[in-house]
Amino acid sequence: MASLLHDWRRWLPLLGGPLLFALIQATMPDTLIDPMPRIVLGLTAWMAVWWVTEPVPIPVTSFLPMVLLPLTGVMPMDEAVVGYANPVIYMYMGGFILAIAIERWNLHRRIALSIVNRIGNSLRSIVLGVMIASAFLSMWISNAATALMMLPIAVALLGELDERDQFAKHERDAFARTLLLTVAYSASIGGLATIIGSVPNGIVVAMIPQFFDVEISFLQWMIFALPLTLILLAVLYVYLTRIYAKVPSTRMEVNFVAQELEALGPMSREEKRVLGVFVITALAWALRGWLAPFFDLPINDTLIAIIAAISLFIIPAHSEKRSLLVWEDMKELPWGLFILWGGGMALAAAFSASDLTGWISDQLELLDGVSYFWLLLFMVFLMLFLTEIISNTATANMALPITAGLATAITTGNPLGLMVAVALATTCAFMLPISTPPNAAVFSSGRISILQMAKAGLFMNIVSAIVISVFVYFVMPLLLPTP
Repeated sequence: MASLLHDWRRWLPLLGGPLLFALIQATMPDTLIDPMPRIVLGLTAWMAVWWVTEPVPIPVTSFLPMVLLPLTGVMPMDEAVVGYANPVIYMYMGGFILAIAIERWNLHRRIALSIVNRIGNSLRSIVLGVMIASAFLSMWISNAATALMMLPIAVALLGELDERDQFAKHERDAFARTLLLTVAYSASIGGLATIIGSVPNGIVVAMIPQFFDVEISFLQWMIFALPLTLILLAVLYVYLTRIYAKVPSTRMEVNFVAQELEALGPMSREEKRVLGVFVITALAWALRGWLAPFFDLPINDTLIAIIAAISLFIIPAHSEKRSLLVWEDMKELPWGLFILWGGGMALAAAFSASDLTGWISDQLELLDGVSYFWLLLFMVFLMLFLTEIISNTATANMALPITAGLATAITTGNPLGLMVAVALATTCAFMLPISTPPNAAVFSSGRISILQMAKAGLFMNIVSAIVISVFVYFVMPLLLPTP
């Protein structure tokens, strides 16, 4: 009986996707929607069902556009597969390879411990140090890897605190919740600052040129998103230390961090070489606008990322007879994520090729009279709470093409604002352990309950929605290009 129930839980959504596709084709007449956009609408519904319920692995669902778009005549194969080779995917891949090198030679741990060690040793300073370290690392490596690396450091700090009689048990428990939530939330917020820091950031940057004649560079995104990230981190720090737990400013001797730094020893040559590649890459991304004319070369962010990745396979490691990276290290690359991303890009291209974006725009013309700010706020809240239960990458892939249709339906406000706001919102899921890998990681420590996480997360969800909406409405037109 249990086996039969399990089978139905898989087979019902497995059949539900294609049945919904067929239902849309059968019930929506040509007088309402033309055949090509109707096919793409049905494909979107099919993929949404499979992405949410996962009867097959999420990357497998992402192959559907490659199959159905050519078979149904929406796009030929050579056009349908272009999305799977989008340049932004390769920029993200280069960033991931750089992150693998940073982790391979333990540079990320040295960076994190150094930041925590330098900030100070009061309880609030420890929270601030962990926050800065988590957010900075999450700008360059995945939020999951950041949380998994920072969690043992946080747990060790809590272990030292537990060994002392300096604080009462309820104070230690409150500080433990604060520090663990700091790791989780900072790892998510820090990823907002760069294109490679959060997958939805890369998705929206890749999709925008398909709907609007605008491209956003690595530096432009960082100039826009870094101030937003700092605002959210400041709110998080004040909330967790002054409101949520009222962390005292009492000083404590933290031997663990200094001991761990001492155990790492002086920086190895491999760490220095990886750090050199990282710094040069970051500077190249920041200075690309000035470098390209100077060298008279078509330099772009993807090219910089791939050059950095190649260099890591060339530069020798000092202590081992190998380069800084070898191909065996590439097993850490999230290949499924790149396929998922490509499926979203192919679906977005189909929206444009079939003019489904135009059809959605026509259906949403009634919203043209709605205040742009309230529409922006509604979309942010909707996406933010939707991504609590659905993968942020899947949410962004589903929502952004539809949001592009909504953006073209309105005549007031910046149409890019809706897409950027949706992408940012899908990263800010703070309430549940299932929402993001960092939340799940800190919940696994056993020192925080779902209710305690939901209480803090609800506040941060609401604040994030308001801050993102206000920032996109007032600041984004000043810092990012407009169509």
